Amino acid sequence: MSRCLAERSIDHVVLERGEVANTWKAERWESLRLLTPNWLSRLPGYRYDGSDPDGFRTMAETVELIERYARTIAAPLRTHTRVTSVRSDEEGYAVATDSGEWRCRTLVIASGAYNIPTVPAAASAVPTGIEALTADRYRSPGQLADGGVLVVGASATGAQLADEIQRSGRQVTLAVGEHVRVPRVYRGKDILWWLDAAGVLDERYDELDDLNRARNVPSFQLAGYTDRRVIDLNALAGLGVKLIGRLAAFSGSRAQFSGSLRNVCALADLKMNRLLNTIDEWASEHVSGGLPAERFAPTVVEASPPLAIDFARAGIKTIIWATGFRPDYSWLEVPVLDHKGRVRHDGGVAEAPGMYIIGLPFLRRRKSSLIDGAGVDARDLSEHLAGYLRGQPVVDAAEPAGRRSAAR
Repeated sequence: MSRCLAERSIDHVVLERGEVANTWKAERWESLRLLTPNWLSRLPGYRYDGSDPDGFRTMAETVELIERYARTIAAPLRTHTRVTSVRSDEEGYAVATDSGEWRCRTLVIASGAYNIPTVPAAASAVPTGIEALTADRYRSPGQLADGGVLVVGASATGAQLADEIQRSGRQVTLAVGEHVRVPRVYRGKDILWWLDAAGVLDERYDELDDLNRARNVPSFQLAGYTDRRVIDLNALAGLGVKLIGRLAAFSGSRAQFSGSLRNVCALADLKMNRLLNTIDEWASEHVSGGLPAERFAPTVVEASPPLAIDFARAGIKTIIWATGFRPDYSWLEVPVLDHKGRVRHDGGVAEAPGMYIIGLPFLRRRKSSLIDGAGVDARDLSEHLAGYLRGQPVVDAAEPAGRRSAAR
């Protein structure tokens, strides 16, 4: 967004509570790599030009990318500047920080969607003696107590942690709710190559019948491993991970689970095959030669998965909540939040004059939560912002540019 505002000669400042790439530095586990291939890390004025376009960045490489980009575009950064409140005033917004106050006509909220871990209500009744931690506090298997581990949540984070911890020699039990199964490689190419080429990632928010549903779809069961291995439930079960249904409650030393495992797995298989059908239809018109279409074995689930586990008997000593995150807008004192505490917006244009938001799932496109999607969303919204500053009516984010703002 800073790059796009600068292209339009719009004065702005970027306020950061920590350092550049702070979340990547402080809230990720050691072995994590980006789920997207290097070539897909496209930003305004930046394209990957290294020797490993199909590789996956480590955390250190991701931090370096963001730091280098900030330097290259000469972003007007104010690091270690925590915003404590944002209020509307006669001319726009008053932004209070721990190092002074800023005033601006327009405001861009780029604080992200993954600030506060969400855990189920059952977390308040975790059995005595069991260590429970959220995914942002996990660093490596070595920090965990000896014994079994219950990972709750089977999207990208949960599947990766289950894979890593099981391989470390600890017995993992994975509590599985709704999830999205996809292959890492399909017909000889990365699955994200197909989604990019076929235009799936570019699908717009205003083209959907159920946008709320699309914005809450779990992340793909993918990992950026160098061997490109699959981490779907069949692969995890093959390693010895025990699959069980969604966590429902605790009772003493026992955890209770729903009986929905077979149904959610069957639904994930069905949706994967629909996606592969979409890819195959596109490939039949646009790709000559190449590998043929393929389908994958259904998820294998035991006939009667257990509905309860006694932690003492199972030897489980640790619970990891891989159950997602939510944004933190505790500092935002403008009445734009819905009943769930999320900013009401239309494709990133908030329900307050001159306020914008970026960096949320399916903000404007299916790829909005990817690095690649941030750039095109920023171009759209900066055009809208520029039109707003010029006092021109703006119908959609495709209006001409203008002159002045301040961004967070």
